Amino acid sequence: MTLTEADITADELVARAAAMRDTLRARQADCEAQGRLPDATNREYVDAGFFRVLQPRRFGGFELGLEAFLRIAIELSRGCPSSGWVFALTAGHAHTVTMWPEQGQIELFGDGDFRCPLSNLPAAAVRADGGYRIDGWWDYGSGCDTATHFIGGIAVAVAPDGPPDDTRWAAFPRAAYSIVDNWDTLGMRGTGSRRVVVEDLFVPEHHTVASPNPERPVVAFPGRGVHENPIYRGGAIMPLLVSEPAAVAVGIAQGAIDHYVELLQTRRQYGPASPLRRELTMFQRDLGQATALVDTAEAALMQVAATWTAQAHDVAQRGVEVGDEAQRRLLMICQQVVELCAEAVDVIFRTAGTTATRKGEAVERCFRDINMIRTHVTMQFDRTFENVGQMRLGLAPAGFF
Repeated sequence: MTLTEADITADELVARAAAMRDTLRARQADCEAQGRLPDATNREYVDAGFFRVLQPRRFGGFELGLEAFLRIAIELSRGCPSSGWVFALTAGHAHTVTMWPEQGQIELFGDGDFRCPLSNLPAAAVRADGGYRIDGWWDYGSGCDTATHFIGGIAVAVAPDGPPDDTRWAAFPRAAYSIVDNWDTLGMRGTGSRRVVVEDLFVPEHHTVASPNPERPVVAFPGRGVHENPIYRGGAIMPLLVSEPAAVAVGIAQGAIDHYVELLQTRRQYGPASPLRRELTMFQRDLGQATALVDTAEAALMQVAATWTAQAHDVAQRGVEVGDEAQRRLLMICQQVVELCAEAVDVIFRTAGTTATRKGEAVERCFRDINMIRTHVTMQFDRTFENVGQMRLGLAPAGFF
C-alpha cells in the first residue's frame, strides 16, 4: 500500500495527541451524553494517523511500536478518559490481526483503514466447510460504533448444541454485526462498550486464529512470519492487550492532576478570607504524592513496553515464544500501574473538596473512570498474584489471568 507520512516519528504522533488534549477535555460531557466516541473525534483520530501506529507498513501503517502506542493512549486519555479508551482498545488490535494468516491480513486490513474492538467472551460457533458459522453476541465492545471491524472470541463445536472443543478469535467487518445499546455504567460512559450481535454469520477459516485459553495459554500464531519487524514476529499478545487499559489509567491520573493543579491555584480553603489552597502545605503534599504515584506508574508502563519489545526481538532471533509466566509477570506490572494511578486519583478526589464531586466535574469523572477500569477482568490482580506464585513454585496456575 502507499503510505502517507511514511517518515512520521513517534514523537510527532505523540505531539499531535497532546495537542488534542484541550479539545477532548471540552468534549468530555458530549462524549458521555452520546455514550460513544463523537464522530468529530473519530475523524480527527483518523486524520492524525493515530490508528495506524501499530499497523504494519505493508498495510498502510507506521509500525512504530508499543511505546509509541502507549504514549499516544496516555495523551488522549489525559484529555478525555472515554475517548482515550476507545483509541487504545481499537488501535491496539491492529497488532492482534498480524497474528492471522497472511490472506486474512490482506483482506481484513483492506485499504488500511482499520479500527477494531476485541471481546474474548466466547460466542457459540460451529465448524462449517471452509470456516465457522457464528450465532451469538459479545458484551463490552468498546468503540464498536466507530469501528471498521470486530474481533470476537468463539467456542467452537463440531455440531450445533455440541460441546465446544476449541477456542478461536474471529474477525469480521462492521456491516456483519448489529449493536444493542446496553452500556449504562458508573464510569467510562462514553466508550460505547455495547453488545455486538451476529446472526448465522459465516467467517472463513483465514479470518480466524486459535486463541489462548487455560489449556493453551501460549499460541503459535500463523502470521508470525508475514512481517519482518520483530514486534510482529515475537510480540507476546497478553501483555500488549493488558497494557491498553493501563495506559488509559495513566492518562486519567495525569488528567486528574491537571484538574487538581487548576483547583489549588484558584480555590480557597474555606471562603474568601482563607488562603488559596496552593499556599497550604497539606495540599502541596497531596499534589506531590499524587505526582510521585503517577510518575512511578508511567515509568513502570514504559518498562513494560521496553521489556515486551526486547522479548519480541529475542523471539524473532531464537524462534521461541515468550513463556506463560513471563507474560503474566508483565500483566502483573500493568495491573499495579492501574492501582498506582487509582491511588493517585483517590488522593485527589479525597482532598479536592465536595464541590469537585458534583456530577460532571472533571475530578468526579476521573474518579469514576479509573475505578471502572479496576473492575475489568484483566485487572483482578489477586488472581494473577496467585497464579504467578503457583507457577514460580512449579505448580500449574489455577486460572488464565
